[in-house]
Amino acid sequence: AVDFTGDMPVILGPDGPSLGGFVCPVTIIEADLWQLGQLKAGDKVRFYPVSVDAARWLKLNTDLCGKELAREEVGTPHESMAAGPSHSWASALLQSPIVLDIGENDTRLVARLSGDTHLLLEIGAPELDLVLRFRGHALMQALESKQLTGVIDLTPGIRSLQVHYQPEQLPLKTLLDVVAGEWDGVCASKNLEVPSRIVHLPLSWDDPACQLAIEKYMTTVRKDAPWCPSNLEFIRRINDLPNLDEVHRTVFEASYLVMGLGDVYLGAPVATPLDPRHRLVTTKYNPARTWTAENSVGIGGAYMCVYGMEGPGGYQFVGRTLQMWNRYRAVAAFDGKPWLLRFFDQIRFYPVSADELLTIRRDFPLGRYPLQIEHSTLNLTEYQAFLADEAQSIAAFRTQQQSAFNAERERWIANGQASFESDEAVAESTEEAPLQNGQTSIDSHIAGNLWQVQVSVGQRVEAGETLVILESMKMEIPLLAPHAGVVSDVRVQPGSAVRAGQRVVVLDVG
Repeated sequence: AVDFTGDMPVILGPDGPSLGGFVCPVTIIEADLWQLGQLKAGDKVRFYPVSVDAARWLKLNTDLCGKELAREEVGTPHESMAAGPSHSWASALLQSPIVLDIGENDTRLVARLSGDTHLLLEIGAPELDLVLRFRGHALMQALESKQLTGVIDLTPGIRSLQVHYQPEQLPLKTLLDVVAGEWDGVCASKNLEVPSRIVHLPLSWDDPACQLAIEKYMTTVRKDAPWCPSNLEFIRRINDLPNLDEVHRTVFEASYLVMGLGDVYLGAPVATPLDPRHRLVTTKYNPARTWTAENSVGIGGAYMCVYGMEGPGGYQFVGRTLQMWNRYRAVAAFDGKPWLLRFFDQIRFYPVSADELLTIRRDFPLGRYPLQIEHSTLNLTEYQAFLADEAQSIAAFRTQQQSAFNAERERWIANGQASFESDEAVAESTEEAPLQNGQTSIDSHIAGNLWQVQVSVGQRVEAGETLVILESMKMEIPLLAPHAGVVSDVRVQPGSAVRAGQRVVVLDVG
């Protein structure tokens, strides 16, 4: 799929996310997937719309050509290619990707084509509703039990289910008929219940790794963001909590229900508190962070996420926990799988110090830190009864929370923080002064932002010592002294943009 993260399109390959929230308006057809592996920096890509029939015809002929190449008997195009559709590629384009729309309100099911081999099933309205997640899970189980020939895999979202199938083995009409029939059965069920483990996880509150990520963000991306320098204070303010202790209490009292896995990679959970009064609501970073420590815990919107690996991110930090993924070692808590959590697990955090967490993170992947896991069930009827009993209190909480959220947004407008435009995207090109005898210039070999200056004028450095650290392409890149000398000039400051070839430090080596 072509995934738009803001105004930056990304083509998701075979290692794309199993869960995500960005807009995907178009999908590369199966016949052209091989071309993605041929793309390189500087190439230009143009997209052409094709009908589903044309897409499958192209796939058929791609396979035929591949077989002939394997036999080293490549024929001429008219010999090897099957007869194509009589119409032009785009002449039979659908007016709408929606191929099924049944039910209403929380029993509504909309099926959308997602390329020529996927079908996206959307359930109910686009809102956080556990009923929709229950029904999506029940539909997935019903389709799995059918063991349909041609279904490759099923990927659940928060209120969606994506079906990956082979149209030649399972025609779209047949698939839609099965989906509609199973959906009727799901909606008729009055007592949905799922296994729900209670998984107790350690949480280092406001962990130093989170503080470091905020520091880097303020230095290299946006120093005056409303959520800086403390994400916890921002969470307190935007939820109208009286103090940081209340933020702490809310997080540690909550039971976070795992709604989805793989956001965006390596079994990372998206979870939300079962009790709506524990649902702290935040905005995400804008622009996003370029670096987040592995297994940082953050809140974005009404969801909690544990980052599966080091990388960029946008959720507001509360702390850090242990590993969500363990590919190579057999650890009891993972139950034979590389990912720790399961759908409908309930995560409950308990506090540990930063030093304790480092020890836990060392021991856990080796099977030397047992987790407390309780086995239970979650019943939809009982949960709905709880919501009904607490409706008045929940409504009052949401009203107060929304008022604080609106007030925070108004403050942004008043302070000029509602939008952000970087004025440091390109470093200005200036003429460099000639070097004196015995001087050496240390230049940046890549464009980026300067994160840290680790030397000062007059300081003596040894060969191989780090002078400055750049941040570029979501990586830290140190610039090292090529030989011993004395720093005579530092031409850049933390947070400034640096262009490729720009002079950064001057050493006296004579």
